[in-house]
Amino acid sequence: MDQPPDVTSPAMHVLGHHLYEYDKGVRQMVLMTTSARDVDLVTRRLTERCVDYYVQAVSASKFNVFFGRPAWIETVRNVVRKPLNQLSAEEDFMLGILLGYDKEKQCLRFLSMTKAGRRAGAAAEPVS
Repeated sequence: MDQPPDVTSPAMHVLGHHLYEYDKGVRQMVLMTTSARDVDLVTRRLTERCVDYYVQAVSASKFNVFFGRPAWIETVRNVVRKPLNQLSAEEDFMLGILLGYDKEKQCLRFLSMTKAGRRAGAAAEPVS
C-alpha cells in the first residue's frame, strides 16, 4: 500500500530553505538532488509557488531538480541534456555560473577541464 508523502522529510526542509533564499533574492537558481520518493512532492510545491523547474533523472532512485528564474531554467533545459558528469567544460562552466558558484573557482575548473581535454561534446571520464 502506498504511503502518503512525508511533508516533514529532510528533503522538504531543504526545499523550504532553498525557497526562502530564492524568495529573498539570495539565489536565482537552485539545484536540489532528491529521492524518487520526494520528487513529486517537491515539484508539486514548486508548481503551487509558480516557480519554474526542470527535473533530470540521475538514477531510478535519485533526481536533480533545478528551479528558479524562468530564463535560467529554460537555459538549463537546453544545456543539461546528459548526466552532469558528462557535461563539456563549457556546459559545466555555464551551469556553475548560473548556480552562483564562485566565478574564479569556476574559471579555474574550466581551465583544468580544458587542459585535461574535456572540450565541447567530450564525455567525462567515468566517476569511480
